[in-house]
Amino acid sequence: MQEELGKTEAVLIAARRERLAALRERGNDPFAQTHYDVDATADELHARYDFLVPGQDASAEGWNLAGRLLSKRTMGKTIFADLSDRTGSIQLYVRKDEIGEGSFADWNDVERGDIVGVRGYVFRSKMGEITLHVTAFSVLSKSLMPLPDKWHGLVDVEKRYRQRYVDLIVNPDARDLLIARSQIIAEMRRFIDARGFYEVETPTLLHLAGGAAARPFETHCNALDRTMQLRIATELNLKRLIVGGLERVYEIGRIFRNEGIDTTHNPEFTMLELYAAYWNVDDMLQFNEELIAHLVDVVTLGDIELRRGDEAISFVRPFARIGYLEGLERYSDGTFKRDRLLDPQGAAEILRDLEMPPSPTHGHALDKIFERVLEPHLVQPTFVTDYPVVISPLAKRRHDDPELTERYELFCAQMEVSNAFSELNDPDDQRGRFEAQILDRADGDDEAPEPDWDYVRALEYGMPPTAGIGIGVDRLVMLLTNQTSIREILAFPLQRQHG
Repeated sequence: MQEELGKTEAVLIAARRERLAALRERGNDPFAQTHYDVDATADELHARYDFLVPGQDASAEGWNLAGRLLSKRTMGKTIFADLSDRTGSIQLYVRKDEIGEGSFADWNDVERGDIVGVRGYVFRSKMGEITLHVTAFSVLSKSLMPLPDKWHGLVDVEKRYRQRYVDLIVNPDARDLLIARSQIIAEMRRFIDARGFYEVETPTLLHLAGGAAARPFETHCNALDRTMQLRIATELNLKRLIVGGLERVYEIGRIFRNEGIDTTHNPEFTMLELYAAYWNVDDMLQFNEELIAHLVDVVTLGDIELRRGDEAISFVRPFARIGYLEGLERYSDGTFKRDRLLDPQGAAEILRDLEMPPSPTHGHALDKIFERVLEPHLVQPTFVTDYPVVISPLAKRRHDDPELTERYELFCAQMEVSNAFSELNDPDDQRGRFEAQILDRADGDDEAPEPDWDYVRALEYGMPPTAGIGIGVDRLVMLLTNQTSIREILAFPLQRQHG
């Protein structure tokens, strides 16, 4: 079957090259033109001429459009086609007696997938469809590869992502998702900028990647003749800027973590990190809730609910809240109590009770228990608060309970969306926690970051009380667009090498 498909494709490619040669013989090289004066889009024409009734035209106004042909139907001396641009599609109507024999011959050598520029006027067909009556056109690029069947598109899921350019041509929903992603990020920026924050850029290539528990990617810098790491977070450099007096900073940037791939993880992803001097975790929680509710309002055009499969998720404020230890005790029917959870040996015993593999460190054990016991219940927007110090190495301790921190994570649809805390600004406490991470690495935790002692030095110059937040942009877009796989909202998700 694969061999037969290969032969069929070869025949189609040969036919397309013959049509390219025919166009060139008539002096119309599709690859020669460098500019086309586009003055309208498909959606603009649909909106502008929505008032037309069947059979009515607006021939007094002419427009130039450009895009890709997704279908073509020849009926003797008349051609109907569908042109697609970034905004949508519009039907084209071409008559031989109006554009001339030479141009009509060119139309016969134009096929599905080719990119054309057309000029014409709008009318509504007898079937009620807004249509562009073409009076002139140019072939702007020739598609030498046949597109997948228009009814079935790309059936092979892996091929969809490996040949994303083809997927975007034949799958308007995929294109709409990437446009929605762009619009959501732009709206995030508007919301943040309006509150007095400065957008900054911090290095991607670092001597030492810190700010999170994750394995970094490594590369070699020839200029310095040393191994470098790609950042796993922007946190420590952004907080260095807080020390330097910028007070309100954020970055929306690419993060790299050498970890697994699944429906909510890609080794390269986008993170918003934001820091505000003189805020605490409660201020950041309020900001976080306002931002998410605002984005839901924009995406749903004023609704308070999103769909997640068959589930309706309500973003009525305030969002639910539950303490970390409180939640684990509640959803274990009172079995997993605070003292057991905060004791390394007790947490190891709980893993055995759950018939889960042992973990190298206390922190890893707590993470696994949380994922099994509490996370499945976090469907509606919920702030999980008061995380233990052992899993919060950069967060400030609670004054009334030093084993816990002023930290929360926002969960929705059983997925972590954001992580925030009052930042630890005591350099001595920070030094001690880095030293504890050294012991964790010695115990086999290869995700525990190496200590960044220069960051401790920065704290010794004085960092004001500060709150920070990290929001996974990809997961947030998944939530806002009702997607269950991170690959759908990434332009180019990481793929295994083909062949």
